[in-house]
Amino acid sequence: MTKQIHLAAHFPGVNNTTVWSDSAAGSQIEFTSFRKLAETAERGTFDFFFLAEGLRLREVKGRIHDLDVVGRPESLTVLSALAAVTTHLGLAATVNSTFNEPYELAKRLSTLDHLSGGRAAWNVVTSWDAFTGENFRRGGYLDKSDRYVRAQESLRIVRKLWDSWDADQLVLDQAAGVFAREGAGIFADEGDHFDIRGRFGLPPSPQGRPVIIQAGDSDQGREFAASSADVIFSRHGTFEAGQTFYKDVKSRLTKYGRTEESLKIMPAVTVVVADTDDEAIEKAAYIREQQVSGPTALVLAELLWGRDLSAYDPDGPLPAEDPVVGSSVTQGRVGYNDPFPIVAEWRAQAEAHGWSLRQTVINQQNRQTFVGSASTVADAINRHVQEDAADGFVLVPHLTPSGLDDFVDRVVPLLRDRGVFRSEYSGTTLRHHLGIQA
Repeated sequence: MTKQIHLAAHFPGVNNTTVWSDSAAGSQIEFTSFRKLAETAERGTFDFFFLAEGLRLREVKGRIHDLDVVGRPESLTVLSALAAVTTHLGLAATVNSTFNEPYELAKRLSTLDHLSGGRAAWNVVTSWDAFTGENFRRGGYLDKSDRYVRAQESLRIVRKLWDSWDADQLVLDQAAGVFAREGAGIFADEGDHFDIRGRFGLPPSPQGRPVIIQAGDSDQGREFAASSADVIFSRHGTFEAGQTFYKDVKSRLTKYGRTEESLKIMPAVTVVVADTDDEAIEKAAYIREQQVSGPTALVLAELLWGRDLSAYDPDGPLPAEDPVVGSSVTQGRVGYNDPFPIVAEWRAQAEAHGWSLRQTVINQQNRQTFVGSASTVADAINRHVQEDAADGFVLVPHLTPSGLDDFVDRVVPLLRDRGVFRSEYSGTTLRHHLGIQA
């Protein structure tokens, strides 16, 4: 049976993949930028609009990196505003489970779900470093293994709060002066991290409860997603890696009594579209040059080597020294647990192609996922979905707020012509778009 493709739009933060210096780039914090990208996604009948979270500005050797100066506005506030100017588009917020309490998470997300008529989603993330924790006076108080313990406990409690109302408990009988039936909203939960009890103040939304998104890639993260998530926001955008990840995660669902259709796998991808394949390849190379300046190449190499490389020429050869594991020379970015095989691969590729350090970073880290004419891109996306490398994709444009225009104007019509993507919304809730139950 032909599968239907699911699509989402990611509003990119300020980093090297977002070319904020381009003359076509707009603001990262003005509401007009969020509204423009969301309206484009809704015009393209996307499933949802996705906001990441930035809890601390990234630093390089104690200084804020020039490509990460502007942080992201608080997600739920922005999405609540977007709920008023969109009608069908799902609204997904990344909110950290390490630095938020379950009750406030449940209430804030349920509020968005009600304001939007059942279009809210929560991307459940954890904090992975003491550097970020310092903003909350909790620097490093959780071991890495405890992150998912707290996250699973938080999610369990949040769901318990959302489910504390039965569908028939909201009465609203004005004549009798009865708002809700006895017992509505009452909850209690005790675990390793929380011991709470009380009454939750919001009934179920039109979609029952917000959609749960999860982005972990470790074995523990995959198990968490298989047990609890509705959508996985993965990094496996290539065909072979996507198929491997897809098979692995979907195979874990049966132990939790779930079907394959109950969990959607949607890798983050980048797309470059032009009139011809050759023009798209040339355009993609130009974008990668924009994304990786000399200073940025050094920063990304420092993340891998764990060393201060400021004395190196980015247009010269790769460092000869071995990497240092566990270094904090760059803070606020996810590091490498085992950088040695990656360094070996970089050196082999640089020697084979005669690449400089900057050219190596460009070619090893910043290659776009789908590059070609509209027809080529549509065929590639459809192949990934039909052959179980993904259920759909989260598109990450390199420009804000116009970065989705080419895809929506050129590729979406072809996907519709192929009968693999909706021409209009058939329902109003995010769960309906995704085809999943609460």
